[in-house]
Amino acid sequence: SVCHCGASPSVAHPSTPSKMVMPEAYSGQKSFFGDTTPLPEWSGYAIVLGFGAFFSLFTTALVYIDKVYNKTEHTSEFFNTAGRTVKTGLTASVIVSQWTWAATLLQSSNVAWKYGVSGPFWYASGATIQVLLFGILAIEVKRRARTAHTVCEMVLARWGKAAHLSFIFFCFLTNIIVTSMLLLGGAATVNALTGMDINLASFLIPWGVILYTAAGGLKATFLASYIHTAIIFIVLVICVYTVYVKESSTDQIYMGLQMVKDYSSAECERIFSAGGKSFYEAGKYSCGPVPDNKEGSYLTM
Repeated sequence: SVCHCGASPSVAHPSTPSKMVMPEAYSGQKSFFGDTTPLPEWSGYAIVLGFGAFFSLFTTALVYIDKVYNKTEHTSEFFNTAGRTVKTGLTASVIVSQWTWAATLLQSSNVAWKYGVSGPFWYASGATIQVLLFGILAIEVKRRARTAHTVCEMVLARWGKAAHLSFIFFCFLTNIIVTSMLLLGGAATVNALTGMDINLASFLIPWGVILYTAAGGLKATFLASYIHTAIIFIVLVICVYTVYVKESSTDQIYMGLQMVKDYSSAECERIFSAGGKSFYEAGKYSCGPVPDNKEGSYLTM
């Protein structure tokens, strides 16, 4: 559910919320895209299959070039550990790429929509602690278990078979849950943009990853993650520029946010209505003041 009342070009002054006119295209809509998708269905197949093929071919080619020109011996040990030669820059990009998944992008946007600027700040703060702790743990693992491949190996060596089996169970469970969430989030996004069938998208998306991982192992996944990160940053820069410079301005967005928090319940019900019937629910739609924020503002912590 998306309300574009705050970013409307018709904003005149934050002190006159009732004068604001919602663009006709969004009036009475529960979804930003409505019944039509911004891209044709064939483009969904092109995106899923095209990106899969590109990453498979490109990363496999990089691994092959490394093998030919750097004389890297591709053994099972190299497949699982990338030769233990991954440096700081590549590691940092991999962490950014693997943490920038569907849940992160969608949930950070969701809490920003619900709580204002404090939502993504506290969401990121909670995630940052885990990344920092993992970095410290990774350094200690390098020092104390230089030949280890997985965390389960270290658990077996330190705490025995019972703890080892417990960790294997929870690690498998985590992998299954996270993989399912990534596939569902990606498929739902492609479906929203193009109308492509969610089940088919969920089936096709992993094949590109499977192919380049089978060809190059951990090194290929690291190289692919580096490319992912580059694409993500380019898209974010374009989005920020479009919202704050091309289509709107910081002043307009500020006035829009101030205006939205001044709406009364009656005004919100009138805005979120279709056919004379309101579908507005307090807390579900960003309309009116934010509970517990100073002056109900979307810009306070």
